[in-house]
Amino acid sequence: MKKRLISFMVVFVMIISILGGCGKKAEESGTSKEPTAAPTTTQAEATAAPTEEAKPEYSEITVEVFDRGTDGGRTDPTNNYYTNWIKEKVLEELNIGVTFVAVSRWEEVDQLNNLMAAGTAPDVCLTYSNDLIANYRDLGGLADLAPYVDTLLPDLKAFLGPDPAVEGRDLIMRNVNTETGQLFSIPAKRMNVAQFGTFIRKDWLDKLGLPLPTTTEEFYQALVAFKTQDPGGVGKDKVVPFTMTSAVNFRASVLIESFIDPNLSRKDRWVNTVVDRYFLLPGYKEGVRFLNKMYNEGLIDNQFMLYNDDVDSDNLIKSGVVGATIHNWDQAFRDNPGWLRDLKANVPDAEFVACDPFKNSAGNTEKGLYDVAGVNFFVPASSKNVEGALRYINWLSKFENHYYLQIGDEGVTHELIDGIPKIIPATGEKIMNSPQNIDYTIMINGIDVQDMSKYGQALAQSYTVDPQYIIDAYNYAMKDGRPAIIVPVTLSAAGPYTQTLIDKGNTLMAEAVTAKPEEFDAVWDRNIQDWLASGAQAVIDERAAKYVE
Repeated sequence: MKKRLISFMVVFVMIISILGGCGKKAEESGTSKEPTAAPTTTQAEATAAPTEEAKPEYSEITVEVFDRGTDGGRTDPTNNYYTNWIKEKVLEELNIGVTFVAVSRWEEVDQLNNLMAAGTAPDVCLTYSNDLIANYRDLGGLADLAPYVDTLLPDLKAFLGPDPAVEGRDLIMRNVNTETGQLFSIPAKRMNVAQFGTFIRKDWLDKLGLPLPTTTEEFYQALVAFKTQDPGGVGKDKVVPFTMTSAVNFRASVLIESFIDPNLSRKDRWVNTVVDRYFLLPGYKEGVRFLNKMYNEGLIDNQFMLYNDDVDSDNLIKSGVVGATIHNWDQAFRDNPGWLRDLKANVPDAEFVACDPFKNSAGNTEKGLYDVAGVNFFVPASSKNVEGALRYINWLSKFENHYYLQIGDEGVTHELIDGIPKIIPATGEKIMNSPQNIDYTIMINGIDVQDMSKYGQALAQSYTVDPQYIIDAYNYAMKDGRPAIIVPVTLSAAGPYTQTLIDKGNTLMAEAVTAKPEEFDAVWDRNIQDWLASGAQAVIDERAAKYVE
């Protein structure tokens, strides 16, 4: 009887355990519009919340992907080899169906505004505009991700690691509201913080007997020589010594910013930076005045104000008529848009190289570096599958998943040199629309080799050009680099004004650069006053108060 009783009790306990387990699995299998726990969740409740390991019943999500509008054999960013690979793997491992939604990289704020306003934004959104996030956060348009960090995002948390800019905080919590504990967006991790590069036609310099410029004056004189002597033989009326787009603050950044007072305090620089524009920093106006001088002497592309994206400027560079430009630190050497590759196809002896000429009054070629926190991703409050969106992001954070997306197949998109991947040109269906597929691996910008001591080698190998081009460009971009200023406060003022300030800022720069020299001050001052009255002053006032906090 005793043995039977013991056996009965064992069976009874097993039945109870199985039933309890089934109940828990049933709980975990559902998807929800709302967080499974409020920000005040107890430890016991958090333990019971859905975990990344649980595979829920079938659900669907939509995911934003940037459409960069680049050429060179590009594929549909929403339907190609890599999107299909993601869809198959995520369906198999998470039981989630993924649909990609294209948003123009160059009109992301406008397009996201429209999607958010209509309640049709993708479940996973990404943007470089902190002000857009702040605006929709304040409007109640974003899902609070804080309850999910430890339950659904363990791999993302581990991958992002500690925040180097905020002591004692993990990077995943960079954007947390320290008063409420709410978290409405999470940053990607930049492996490489190099930002700006200046590029010049070295073959033209060689024909003219000129060295690589090391000062602003030498750079200017090189442009004058390009214009007057036409070393490329393209015709003096066709030479474009310097090209840029309507985004002057970016495409002429290191030149203009070299005029800023190098002794400017951290506080004054941060407080007076409005939607990433430095218009109000001491010396910036003089940098724009220098551009105005260049424009009126015929050294700048006279159609730049009509270029709302890079396409026309890129085509001029590739055709062989451009002498110099400023862009991302490695733009000249990327497969897309393929400046150097296509330039050489048109002008076989052409050579486009990086240089670092713009010295400030302290004698340094100071230039901004990217913050380690890159593009931000978020989930709209309108999402019908918050948990599915976060499971997807966590899945991308696993090394084996994002690493494959970054390097592709050996022998097709990369080869291994000393165990480090070297990117090779891909053709056909496996071409990547962006370097290392950064538009799909949204939580990382820069190749992940897991060993940062090998990063420099990996960086140089990850291009299809001579590694020395990359090494030089990277060293120039990092030389006298100015780290990003991070002030961990919550800002709201810019949100409603962001697009207006961007648009008016572009107009300000176009009108100032193209003004007659004698009218420059009047044009600049009039536009600045309008810009301040259009919301910039409100942004400055808030930042000044928050900095004191």
